[in-house]
Amino acid sequence: MARTAGSNGEATEAAIRDAAATLMARYGYEAVSMRQLAAEVGVQAAALYRYFPTKEDLLFTLMREHMQALLASWEAARPGSEDPVDRLAAFVDNHIRFHVERRHSTHVSNMELRSLSPQRLTAILKLRGQYEKELRQILRDGAEAGRFTVDDVTLTAMAIIQMITGVIVWFRPDERLSVEQVARTYHAMTMRLVGAAREDAPRRRQTIGETADV
Repeated sequence: MARTAGSNGEATEAAIRDAAATLMARYGYEAVSMRQLAAEVGVQAAALYRYFPTKEDLLFTLMREHMQALLASWEAARPGSEDPVDRLAAFVDNHIRFHVERRHSTHVSNMELRSLSPQRLTAILKLRGQYEKELRQILRDGAEAGRFTVDDVTLTAMAIIQMITGVIVWFRPDERLSVEQVARTYHAMTMRLVGAAREDAPRRRQTIGETADV
């Protein structure tokens, strides 16, 4: 059923973005028309073009805002400690929570890169590279400090990103595992992946469990 977005421009634009993320995640970018999107939001199709002149403009906005929000989320979650074990735990925990809360936009951002023009694709990949660089630096620092055993920093970072982003494929908040439990389990797996010392993982798992209940 179509929703009435109201007359507030910012509210209407937000409703368009939310509806677009939901529809594109469900049906795919190519299958969603602007007319279908307008019906979902509850506005005339012509009204959409005041906010997004083309469907690709809308897609690019969704992807850019997703990555900018992810970078901002990590900046807020980044621990004050320079310990790579603490930083890796915080990175994994924040990444999982962020993407579980934004399942639809995550799916669109991961699956619809092919639908962007080369220039816009480059812009999104630059933001993604900026985020992934943070993880590579954590792994590099951990390896140099003798806390991690990492043969290839870039490949290990890619493996971790794929693993912790993949949570959105199967996780449902009303099933047997909570977000906190998933974050703890994936943290333990990540620590094994990087060959962290045994004494590091249990200490950090307890910390995550304690802070998750706040």
